Amino acid sequence: MPRCSKGLVLSFLLCFSLTTRSEIISDPLNSVAWETMYNAFFPGESVVIDDLVKVYAPDSAENPMVVPVLVDASELEDVTKIIVIADLNPIPRILEYYPTRSSPKIGFRFKIEQRSPVRALVRTADGIWHMNGIWIDAAGGGCTAPSLASGSLSWADRLGQIEGRVWPQQSKTSRLKFRINHPMDTGLADGIPAYYIEQLTLVDEEGIELGRLSPFEPVSEDPVFSLDINTSGSVGLWGRDNNGNIFKALLSSE
Repeated sequence: MPRCSKGLVLSFLLCFSLTTRSEIISDPLNSVAWETMYNAFFPGESVVIDDLVKVYAPDSAENPMVVPVLVDASELEDVTKIIVIADLNPIPRILEYYPTRSSPKIGFRFKIEQRSPVRALVRTADGIWHMNGIWIDAAGGGCTAPSLASGSLSWADRLGQIEGRVWPQQSKTSRLKFRINHPMDTGLADGIPAYYIEQLTLVDEEGIELGRLSPFEPVSEDPVFSLDINTSGSVGLWGRDNNGNIFKALLSSE
């Protein structure tokens, strides 16, 4: 069997390392955790900084358990997926959104543990990730605090209750806003296991998918989502949490 010299092996490893690292773009947010985030969620993939991805959130979190954020990538074409992460959260991945037949725009609320960059990465059909983000200051503790439901004896009676409405807009599009009663426990509070909604699917009146959501533990308790969808009719909502509970609702403009 032919042998490779030690020097040749070291040269190959050095070359491979440099090639891999060159794929990691310089981070405009100057986060110490960006390389870790890249290797965890987008290893070897192309990421570019893009001002067409807009992330709106407060500079400082008044309540670290309920931080509003809006991601708007509607100026990009052929968006297939959106990922929102907070670099310095103990659970950095907040949400994934697949806007199947909807605008790549989503508003929601999440928990933040400490001052952290919050970034959105938007994948287009060509496989490129378009990134932008902001820093949010926070006093801390949003991810490790117990949910309010954990201190209530009646929370199970409200579990999975859904409230929402469709507001028809122009050109057969609508604004959809809905809320689901759920503790969304992160599993980081003492004695309280992780318990969160892990999948949501939206369909139109003909059962055609409008979009899919994968919320993760950092999404706020009793989550509220705001979406722009490509239908003017009623919307069916189906969801499941990590304990196997199923939630269903039909949302309309009435």
